[in-house]
Parts: sequence; structure tokens; C-alpha cells
Amino acid sequence: MKMEKRRERAAPRRLKRRGAKKEWKSILEGISPGSPSLCKAYQLTKKASRVGFDWPNIEGVLNKLEEEIREFREALSLRDRRKIREEIGDLLFIVANVSRFLRVHPEEALKKSLDKFVSRFHYIETSLYREGKSFSQSNLVEMDRLWEESKRKGK
Repeated sequence: MKMEKRRERAAPRRLKRRGAKKEWKSILEGISPGSPSLCKAYQLTKKASRVGFDWPNIEGVLNKLEEEIREFREALSLRDRRKIREEIGDLLFIVANVSRFLRVHPEEALKKSLDKFVSRFHYIETSLYREGKSFSQSNLVEMDRLWEESKRKGK
């Protein structure tokens, strides 16, 4: 991850006194292992940014996002499942970083998007039901028209 320092801070590791002996403790410790991965990504990048491991502005983060999209496209063209999975992970990680940079929690943003998706999809389902149709009797063009209709109606 190429990042410029935003500001100088403490060293990225610290010593913690345990009895008479000093023990190294990572700055990244303290994140619950049971946290959802998207939340963990947000917290990890937040902790790293506190010691200056961050971009100076949003443009740097967006450039990294574009770089990750290019790498994902390359993995797709190679049809390399391992690389595709890795690049999807990198995309999710940088999107969490974009969220953190803009002070928008990614879990909350994703939940709102999921709610919106469910509402719009339900609109498609109920519209087809009212017309006496099933999904197999519809097509993508019709479903997309209903999707756009649901957006206009604020669903």
C-alpha cells in the first residue's frame, strides 16, 4: 500500500511494560477478532492513519481505488480465481479506507444500500405479481424498467 504521511506521529509500534520486562505491542492490536471484515478494515486503517500512514487527501485514496480496479480487471482477464478473490478483497479494503477517510462508517453505508436494494427488488416482485407474472415470465429489460420506476418513486 503506497501512502504518503499526512502528519508525523508516534512510532507504529510501542513497548508496553509487563512486570520488569518490556514487551512489543502492535498499534493495530485491540480490534475484536469477531468484528465483520469490513468493520475491521475500517478500524485497521483508522489506527494506521493515527500514526501518519495515510494519504494527504482524498485524491490519493481515489487513485488507489482506480489502481485496484485496474488490477481487478487484469485478474478477470486472466481468469485466475485466486487472483480475482485477492483483488476483490483489495477493492473492499480500499473502499473501507475511502469510507474512513470521509468519516462514513462502511457498515452503516452498506446497510443503507442493502435496505435500498431490498426495497427496490420488492417493488419489482410486487409489480410482477400484480401483473400476474413470475420472474420466468419477465426479462431483464422489464425488470430494469421496474427498478428505474422504483427509484423515481423513491423506493
